[in-house]
Amino acid sequence: MGLKTIIQRVFTWWNDATFSTLLYTKRKGVLVGQDEQGNHYYRTADDSHRWVIYNGYAEASRIPPGWHGWIHRRTDTPPTEDGYHPHAWEKPWRPNPTGTAEAEFPPGSLYREEPAHVAKAAVRSWRPDNPN
Repeated sequence: MGLKTIIQRVFTWWNDATFSTLLYTKRKGVLVGQDEQGNHYYRTADDSHRWVIYNGYAEASRIPPGWHGWIHRRTDTPPTEDGYHPHAWEKPWRPNPTGTAEAEFPPGSLYREEPAHVAKAAVRSWRPDNPN
């Protein structure tokens, strides 16, 4: 392990895991599984604490739905044991495009190439006598 890696582990939390997290994981962590992005999921022996060590940049949106349920204690069975499969409507994870060329702008945004009147025409007031 090089000096740069050691300094990153001590002083940054957003790249992989800090030195203290790795030490805690080595001492008390029980590996539960790994997702398709390479994130590793751990728990303590008594299951009082659950955590994830990200493969690369730490971004909470990188946790897939099945693991999200386990890490937030919605289920006690990890997706590796219960045969979880994503629904057809669930999209694969992609990085947040804000500030990049792939950024998405809603109708009426000043940054959109369409004229502003398009968004206004799509909005209709609701009235109780006219449900449509």
